[in-house]
Amino acid sequence: MAASTPPSSTGSTKLDGLVQKASANTPEKLSGLALYSRFALAGAICCSVTHGGLTPVDVVKTRIQLDPVTYNKGMIGAFRQVIKNEGYGALATGFGPTAAGYFLQGAFKFGGYELFKQQCINYFGYETASNNRTAVYLASSAMAEFFADIALCPLEATRIRLVSEPTFASGLLSGFGKIYKQEGFGAFYSGFGPILFKQRVPYTMAKFVVYEKVAEAVYQRVDKSKTSDGMQTVINLGSGLMAGFAAAIVSQPADTMLSKINKTKGLPGEGTTSRLIKIAKELGLRGSYTGIGARLFMVGTLTAGQFAIYGDIKKFLGATGGVEIAK
Repeated sequence: MAASTPPSSTGSTKLDGLVQKASANTPEKLSGLALYSRFALAGAICCSVTHGGLTPVDVVKTRIQLDPVTYNKGMIGAFRQVIKNEGYGALATGFGPTAAGYFLQGAFKFGGYELFKQQCINYFGYETASNNRTAVYLASSAMAEFFADIALCPLEATRIRLVSEPTFASGLLSGFGKIYKQEGFGAFYSGFGPILFKQRVPYTMAKFVVYEKVAEAVYQRVDKSKTSDGMQTVINLGSGLMAGFAAAIVSQPADTMLSKINKTKGLPGEGTTSRLIKIAKELGLRGSYTGIGARLFMVGTLTAGQFAIYGDIKKFLGATGGVEIAK
């Protein structure tokens, strides 16, 4: 009696061998924790590297926002002023909290964005999510950023204090401890409102939607499956640059308010809301866009870098199981 062929067999020994070889060379698609932890790690690395690398620009931007009378010669002039008055080392002020804070924030932001996007697809169905993908991008990025800001806020408060008061503390740990000891845990979240509405509502939503839309427009003209890895990185850079410019413009007023509110502690009995209202009145529309040139350069550069690095690290980690809803 002849032996029956396995259910997965094609009936041909040669063909079976080719199928097995192809299957062995096809990377396994990840899902669940294995997939989203990779998204989170890729996001953590891309945000930490880009924000940490641009610490000197952030130092100058913050100085312009906090003391526009002294630093009134533009970004290049402000760089020269800081170096002349304090030395090159001053440009690295706040590097520790910046790198650590944005490592956490990047994990929640990018990992959360992918997770919430998938949850929208699961809840509404692929076709509905795809037809309403702009709303999915907006909702997913907003929810992800909410949790990301909870992680970022204490470290961002410490960074701004170190930059605005160079003699306040020697670094991240000493600065963090000093704020906690002198002002209590609540001081770390005094800027939560501005950072939430800088990062969550205008910044991140604009960032992800513009990135997705620009990339989608490009891939409607270019076959993504035939595009080389290098060209995909270039497309990520270009899409990220456009996304960064849009995000910087819409979020600049809240970024200025965040720098102001974290510069010094409030008066006794003065709440965060009343402080924000007072700062907004003092600044006005024109004052709220102080330092926009430096921030356009900074946000455009780091957002382009983030999406390029994020895409490359995802490929390296084998995080290829995500669902795309662009048409």
